[in-house]
Amino acid sequence: MAPFARPENVLKRADELIAVDQSPAALELLYETISSKRSRNVSQAFLEPIMLRFVELSVALRKGKVVKDGLHQYKKIVQMTTIGSLEVVVKKFLELSEAKVAEAQATAQQIVIDADEDLEAADSPEDLLMSTVSSEQNKDRTDREVVTPWLKFLWEAYRSTLDVLRNNSRLEVLYKQVVRQAFDFCLKFTRKTEFRRLCELLRGHLQTAAAQAKASATAAGSTQPNPIDLSDPDTLQRYLDTRFEQLTVAVKLELWQEAFRSVEDVHTLLTVSKRPAKVSTMANYYENVARIFIVSGNHLFHAAAWSRFYSLVLQARSVPESELTRIASLLLLSALSIPTFSQQSRSGLVDQDEQKHRNTRLTGLLNLAKTPSREMLIKSALAKNVLSHVRPEIRELYKVLEVEFHPLSIKSRLEPLINKIGSDETYKPYIKPLYQVILTRLFQQLSQVYKTVKLDFVIDLATFPAPFDASAIEIEKFIVAGCQKGEFAMRLDHVNSSITFVDHIYDASPSPAYGASLQATPAEIIRTQLSRLGKSLHTAVATVDPVYINEQARIKNAARERAATGLARENARILARQDLLETRKKEAEAEAAKREEEEAKARALRIQQEQLAEQQRLAEDHKRRELERIKRENDAIRENEKRKLAEEINSKGIIKIDVNNLEDLDTQKLRTLQVQQLAKETQDLNERLRIIGRRMDHLERAYRMEEVPIWEQDAEAQQARDKKVYEARNQAVLTNSKVVFEERLALKNRLERIVPDYVTLRKDIDAKHAELLAAQKAENEKKLAEAKARRVEEFRQRREREYREKKEREEAERRRAEEEARRAEEERNKPQAYRPGMLRGGRTASASASPPPSSAPAPAAAPEPRKASNPFGAARPVETKIVDTTSSAARKSNPFGAARPVDTKVDAKPEDKPAPKPGRYIPPSLRNRN
Repeated sequence: MAPFARPENVLKRADELIAVDQSPAALELLYETISSKRSRNVSQAFLEPIMLRFVELSVALRKGKVVKDGLHQYKKIVQMTTIGSLEVVVKKFLELSEAKVAEAQATAQQIVIDADEDLEAADSPEDLLMSTVSSEQNKDRTDREVVTPWLKFLWEAYRSTLDVLRNNSRLEVLYKQVVRQAFDFCLKFTRKTEFRRLCELLRGHLQTAAAQAKASATAAGSTQPNPIDLSDPDTLQRYLDTRFEQLTVAVKLELWQEAFRSVEDVHTLLTVSKRPAKVSTMANYYENVARIFIVSGNHLFHAAAWSRFYSLVLQARSVPESELTRIASLLLLSALSIPTFSQQSRSGLVDQDEQKHRNTRLTGLLNLAKTPSREMLIKSALAKNVLSHVRPEIRELYKVLEVEFHPLSIKSRLEPLINKIGSDETYKPYIKPLYQVILTRLFQQLSQVYKTVKLDFVIDLATFPAPFDASAIEIEKFIVAGCQKGEFAMRLDHVNSSITFVDHIYDASPSPAYGASLQATPAEIIRTQLSRLGKSLHTAVATVDPVYINEQARIKNAARERAATGLARENARILARQDLLETRKKEAEAEAAKREEEEAKARALRIQQEQLAEQQRLAEDHKRRELERIKRENDAIRENEKRKLAEEINSKGIIKIDVNNLEDLDTQKLRTLQVQQLAKETQDLNERLRIIGRRMDHLERAYRMEEVPIWEQDAEAQQARDKKVYEARNQAVLTNSKVVFEERLALKNRLERIVPDYVTLRKDIDAKHAELLAAQKAENEKKLAEAKARRVEEFRQRREREYREKKEREEAERRRAEEEARRAEEERNKPQAYRPGMLRGGRTASASASPPPSSAPAPAAAPEPRKASNPFGAARPVETKIVDTTSSAARKSNPFGAARPVDTKVDAKPEDKPAPKPGRYIPPSLRNRN
């Protein structure tokens, strides 16, 4: 295995290989660097350029599988640190792939243009044969050869990128962007098959994310870094936006089955999402659903989708009136086009459960509370004031069909409306169902009025102008189909050319017709008479018969007693059944857990075996690629040496060697050729020198003597030519100088006329400027003087204020010190009780006792002489010493007085103050003071 190369050296080596047309080797080198485990410790700043170059080479060589594997390896390296680097690489990969497709399209277009340039050229036999066996044109074949390979590569690029980005929550935004690009690709190139595969791929990604979220919720923790969290509203909204775009693209591509699956995906995500979708998004959703239903022929839910869409449009207040009219007209027309009878025949009653289930499912997709009906949708549309916004012909059609329907006058009233409706391309899908609704209403109304009518009369009533026209055969087929479904009860008599409406008295009533009936037929009256009589008699008996009432009361009481008796037994059975179900559930869960554990072990073993096999295969492939790389490098080195040697030989001009055809030559042969050619040239040179040496010197001198007159004549001619040139140039300079002088003199004379005016104007301007300058200077000096005076006054006031404050502080300190000294003196003059430890030295208490108190304080005694061992008196400073805290000089002049802070407390009681110690120094200012 080759040693691990530094990233900067890898790029340099790859560039060298590319320069010698060894792009596959460069790609393999970059891939090995990215796949190496040691690359995980390399800084992203070094790996990203390598990855970008790897992507460029992969796209250029169209190596889709290699770039996919490389992206997965790079994702493992950066997904925990700098995930943004992966986004840069992915965007670059897709950008290069799309650029290659565009380049291929341009190339194919140019090929077609070049092929069509020669208009007189006849078709070749190959072209004629190809056109015979194939229906493709030249452009189609060119696209298949040039563009299709790059389209396949771009599609694989989208799939690979989505596979890389699918399971990391930090890459959701880029995942959504790539999905949108893939949708645009399918829509731009009409790739329906790829779009189906893309939808299945996205559906699989969503299922995988849900399974991983469920597994991480049940397990202790998730090994996947940054997993997809579908409970996050932002994540779910991104998936929902993607499905909305998928639905739109499916509708544009007319892939209706895939569009319906997309609708189901959207409905599932809407059910899970806690955040309501945007109104515009839901409106687009219902519009696409309506298009799906109209294609499938489900007119009922098509009208329901338009109803939901119209409700959302009404919430948007900025909808233009023309758009509102279009939507309202489509809503009302779709509701009127709903068939008035069921699509199921009498033989299809067994499919009612399936139809009911299908309707319930479609109702859920439209977020409706219950299954819609024709009457409900029309009433809902009228409640939303649709008639005030629809087109006039649609409003008149509603009146004719639902309000003022009459079978004999409907043809004349519908003819002007049909022409307007049929001319609009938007209403073409509603023509056939609307015509069926008209025929159904027509025959139902005729059956209530007539017993027998002429067939020609009915055909004439049922025939309308185009596009509502129908032949007699089609009308008869419609009648037969209605009779099979049980909607009509009539008989066609082709012998008499008549239609007979049949009333079977004892048959079940057909499905109710939509719209008001003209009157009840005799068959309907007889059919319901017995049931109405039975209901009335039953109601009368239950009201007036006491025997019946008592019997019903007895039955109710007996039922209550049975219910009370069987309640406990039923509860016991229910509890026993619950216990049994719980036991079976636990057994099933245990069995399932055991089975899952066994499957997990088998799966882990299989994965381990696959990993070992894959590692072995990768090792063998790596070894093979390494040997091939070494061989290619050796060949490249030898080829490079041969090329350099050949270029060196060619540059010296010794021999001419074709540098593009060096396969049969090696370096030894090239050097041998070089030596042989040098020897030959040396021999030729010596021979030429020998021949030249044989010439005589006087012959050369004769040649030169003959040349002397010729050189003299040439010198004279050259001198004459130089003189002419000099004179011509001198004359041109004089002429040009004279012209320039005259022009400048004229300019001077012309400008001298305005010199006085210029001088006067200049003096005026200078005078004005001087006045303005003097005024500005005076104003500035005045402002400066005012500012100086203001500053001086402020300084003087500040100094006075500081001086006053200082004096006030000093006076307050002095007063406080005097007051404290006075209080201290009073405390010392008061009698003090004996306290242990008051005496110093060996003095006795009688010798140092204080004198008895007297009415007048005795004069203070002179201080005792200080001991030689303590020249500074007592260890503690005087408690009443005044210290000026504002002056730093006082602190510096008394280094012994600042040892402890002065006790300035004035609220101490006299008995708390100790008596002054004998022999203590008392300042003169405190002596003899009360």
